[in-house]
Amino acid sequence: MASAVLESTVSGTAAPDTAARPRWWRMLRRALVAGAVAATVATPWWGPRALSRLEFFHVRRVVFEGMRYTPRAEALALLKVDTLQSVWQELAPLGTRLAAHPLVADVQVERQLPGTIFVQVTEREPVALVRRQDGRLDPVDAGGRRLPIDPATVPMDVPLSASADSALMQLLDGLRTAEPALYARIERADRVKDKGMPDEFRIRLGPVTVRTTSEVTVSRFKDILPVEADLARNRLRAVELDLRFRNQVIARQP
Repeated sequence: MASAVLESTVSGTAAPDTAARPRWWRMLRRALVAGAVAATVATPWWGPRALSRLEFFHVRRVVFEGMRYTPRAEALALLKVDTLQSVWQELAPLGTRLAAHPLVADVQVERQLPGTIFVQVTEREPVALVRRQDGRLDPVDAGGRRLPIDPATVPMDVPLSASADSALMQLLDGLRTAEPALYARIERADRVKDKGMPDEFRIRLGPVTVRTTSEVTVSRFKDILPVEADLARNRLRAVELDLRFRNQVIARQP
């Protein structure tokens, strides 16, 4: 019997007779609900502004990820972030400033509460070393851009090249990402112009030179792999692999 009384009481309180409420009470209630909804919708604008005034959310740390070549001091200088600023500041300008660095290809900036700015950096990767007229070596990326990295202080295992030819650098970058083991074998890569002959790429893989046209793709360059494997099974070796003829790989032996 007690349980029936309890259920009845709950049921009765769940559906009050709102019609009996005064008119002013109903109007006040509607105004309060409307204000709560408006405040919730406006939170992205007033929330960060209010929170940025709190010392609890001042920047205490900047964490970088993905930076191997970009000096941290240079990255911090471009960000222009200090401990008087809040993690609730606009983050897009920080990424734009850091993206101006010649070694930075892409930037993503996030906040990690309460006091950390997290910066994910994608760097321009060196794919070859190109010799200057004064004999020094410049790292270059897939687009043939010279990168401000000193190879004397930052070790890098990349091939040598006579020039920052963009088509050749794109081939090297494609091999670096798709076939890193094959790319690691490359010691030198050059565009060669012989008299009366179309331009070609000559790429040295240790004792083997690969000759191909300047239109070669990564997929076409990989055609040398089954040929090398077949030669190895027959205890033969080639000094030159020629890809200049359609759908063929010509192996020249010593």
